[in-house]
Amino acid sequence: MTKQPYGTTTDGKEVFEYTLVNAQGVEVKIITYGGTITSLKVPGRRRQLANVVLGFATLKDYVTKSPYFGCITGRFANRIAKGRFTLDGKPYQVPVNNGVNALHGGLRGFDKVVWAVTREIAGPDGVGIELHYHSVDGDEGYPGALDTDVTYLLDDQNALKIHYRATTDTPTIVNLTNHTLWNLAGEGEGSIEEHILKLNADRYTPVDKTAIPNGKLASVAGTPFDFRTPRSLAASIRVKDTQIAYAKGIDHNFVINRPAADDKALALAATLRDLPSGRVLEVWTTEPGVQVYTGNFLDGSIYGTSGRAYRQGDGIALETQHFPDSPNQKEFPSTVLRPGEVYDTTTVCKFDVQ
Repeated sequence: MTKQPYGTTTDGKEVFEYTLVNAQGVEVKIITYGGTITSLKVPGRRRQLANVVLGFATLKDYVTKSPYFGCITGRFANRIAKGRFTLDGKPYQVPVNNGVNALHGGLRGFDKVVWAVTREIAGPDGVGIELHYHSVDGDEGYPGALDTDVTYLLDDQNALKIHYRATTDTPTIVNLTNHTLWNLAGEGEGSIEEHILKLNADRYTPVDKTAIPNGKLASVAGTPFDFRTPRSLAASIRVKDTQIAYAKGIDHNFVINRPAADDKALALAATLRDLPSGRVLEVWTTEPGVQVYTGNFLDGSIYGTSGRAYRQGDGIALETQHFPDSPNQKEFPSTVLRPGEVYDTTTVCKFDVQ
């Protein structure tokens, strides 16, 4: 593990970059601004390393133009309808920053703050860092002071483990995830439409025109959202379908299959493959859902680490989390965190070659 300065924010806070490398040569770079994964190099079939995450080359670009590349999103990842929810009978209004809705924590979510590194990890289980952020009561309109720790740990089996832990002093809502956009062919190598995706999900949550779930857990059978058997992304995002049209591609939550009695264990959520390079990504999680987002709003106006323009469909996010708009959907798993409770979730991104 190495550490080096990465720049300074406009309010004078120094940002550091940590580089984690395992025995196989897999390399992960993380900056303390947003707890952001800026680069992740994994081997392909011919053992060639490629950076497989979308991102930028400078801190300035992350601060001024990043569409959540690689960052921790919170205090509430995904959308809340009209930025409103009621908790214990009290209404709350949080900033609206995505059309009529709130997205990923607000105008200054966890992606836009500098996290403190509270622990550097090097041992038999891997190499990593623990990040901490204290979100004050009323931050972006959310109740309660929230202490959050996120640990990134890279092991020698080419698995990156992300562990989230949070506590509060007042009842609040919490939903945390990492918003990395993947391209297993390599960053800047173009569309992911020919990537092959398999999801361990029989159901998904259909949305309205503003991307808010309608409350139903619908079967994927007979829809473009049926990835129970592996299929190319192009086979789904290029078809005529109202839900696809709403999102300009896929931007939907899938309900991960898991035994009811085993709701705390890691379950396989998604398997993503790039056939030409042979790279494979498995995503395992303790969360109930995974939001699949196919980079629908990349429009060629931003340029990534390689200096190449990012266009629609150049990356895919597999965001493990609770369901969108959960505070307003009584049938969805609860996102309420109370004093004395611990928010505790884990996601593992495991890389392989076929």
